[in-house]
Amino acid sequence: MDTKELLKKVRKIEIKTRRLSNHIFGGEYHSTFKGRGMTFSEVRQYQYGDDIRAIDWNVTARYNEPYVKVFEEERELTMMLVVDISGSEFFGTQGQFKKDTITEIAATLAFSAIQNNDKVGLILFSDQIELFIPPKKGKSHVLRIIRELIEFEPKSISTSIEEALKFLSNVLKKKAIVFVLSDFMDSGYEHTLKIAGNKHDLTGIRVYDKHDQEIPNLGMVPMKDAETGEVQLVNTSSAKVRKQYQAHARELEGYFTSSFRKSGAGTINMSVDESYVKKLLGYFKQKG
Repeated sequence: MDTKELLKKVRKIEIKTRRLSNHIFGGEYHSTFKGRGMTFSEVRQYQYGDDIRAIDWNVTARYNEPYVKVFEEERELTMMLVVDISGSEFFGTQGQFKKDTITEIAATLAFSAIQNNDKVGLILFSDQIELFIPPKKGKSHVLRIIRELIEFEPKSISTSIEEALKFLSNVLKKKAIVFVLSDFMDSGYEHTLKIAGNKHDLTGIRVYDKHDQEIPNLGMVPMKDAETGEVQLVNTSSAKVRKQYQAHARELEGYFTSSFRKSGAGTINMSVDESYVKKLLGYFKQKG
């Protein structure tokens, strides 16, 4: 992708997702993810309706009239986006790849964070850590994250959510808001997830295509495994084959849901043809 095309794509995503974060998600994000506590800001004269427990008696005695302490929420939160860029994300039958939907969701979350003066970082993973961008504030930093989400080319096409979660736990020493975005076509990560879930405010966003769940009856079809590169002929006319395919998909979905629930983490399930706006808003309101 040349520079001109890349900048055009970044700008398009920025316009769409920034509008969403400014007008819809900013307030929901702020109320859902609270800061570390309250910090002293100033004193002012007592006004009718103020909590008398907030009266500063020293200042009140000095000026011979009541003054109250004013506190502000101490935010300074960190959001980490942990994004799967393995081979299966470059699949889509509903007008766009899963990767495109994930990029838009990640950009919306990132703009919501910087609107609330929080830091944002990025981990791109396959079966290894492909890229790590440490958390920072600011629009230019978010635009860099979006550029990487659009154009980064992974070295591997396989997936290991366990590796991503291990890296997350090692690199982030303080509690953070963590979103793991993937189709979660993987297993064996429950133990590592529990460790990360105990430390961070964790949410798994599972983005899938309807044909991840089931295959139509199309006769003999050459199918390529996006995570191994292996191509084989599949008889989609066989009810048994279609049933096995569906059962495997449900098994992975069930593993995702139960693993995150046991770890005390949140989950969002969404198809690429669903509105991620509605899904995120519903989740934020429920969580808040």
